[in-house]
Amino acid sequence: LIYGAFALYPLGRAAQFSLFEWRGFGSSTFVGLGNYVDLAGDADFRAAITNALVLIIFYAVIPLVVGLVLAAILRRGQVRGMGFFRTVIFLPQVVALVVVAVAWRQIYSPNGMLNDVLRAVGLDGLTRGWLGDPGTALAAVGFIGTWVQMGLVMLLLLSGMSRIPGELFEAARLDGAGPIREFFAITLPSVRGEITVALVLTIIAALKTFDLVYMTTSGGPGNATTVPSYEVYFRAFDLREVGSASAVAIVLTILIFAINVGVTRIGE
Repeated sequence: LIYGAFALYPLGRAAQFSLFEWRGFGSSTFVGLGNYVDLAGDADFRAAITNALVLIIFYAVIPLVVGLVLAAILRRGQVRGMGFFRTVIFLPQVVALVVVAVAWRQIYSPNGMLNDVLRAVGLDGLTRGWLGDPGTALAAVGFIGTWVQMGLVMLLLLSGMSRIPGELFEAARLDGAGPIREFFAITLPSVRGEITVALVLTIIAALKTFDLVYMTTSGGPGNATTVPSYEVYFRAFDLREVGSASAVAIVLTILIFAINVGVTRIGE
């Protein structure tokens, strides 16, 4: 009942609104699938979907690859103070995304720390307003996502690796296996479940990201960083096109569901 009231019912209402042309108040006009047809030819919507798919690389793929390597190193090295390292690694997940966005916006500003470092090492030609340049804005936002998601991924992988019996590694070493062979023969297959969970969580985060985009670029410059969640907000509250916004939300829900079903099937 609780799930139905707070998840299924709002989703059903959004699907209902997507069939109407409505400004959020007053009368509405039934347009059927008209809002969905309009989205098919909407350049801003296509850009939002493309940007969201690109963000999957920064939110999911890069954290997974780097997280696997670092977690394996920490696991193999038996680093002292592992609890402290886990806390520090997970810290970005605890900080509110609005705070994270404001901090990184200052780092990326023309007079921010990133440009100061580039000038200090003689790379003045690379300095720019990172969030205001159409060529770098999306990657800059994506890197923030990488920084945030890295801790979650590493913590999940470290948890999975800690359950691997030490006898497996000892037997591999007796057979002459090196660190790389151990990783691919023992570590990677043993954390397959954790990898699937990490991918599902990070892909969802990438596709529904809103806070970072809203606080750093507001979808700009142009539509360089617009994403589906921001399009929902912009259409509903700025353009007063509630039906179109609801259609975007439904398409985003279907996209998230389809991608994560595929990831889960592959991970089984």
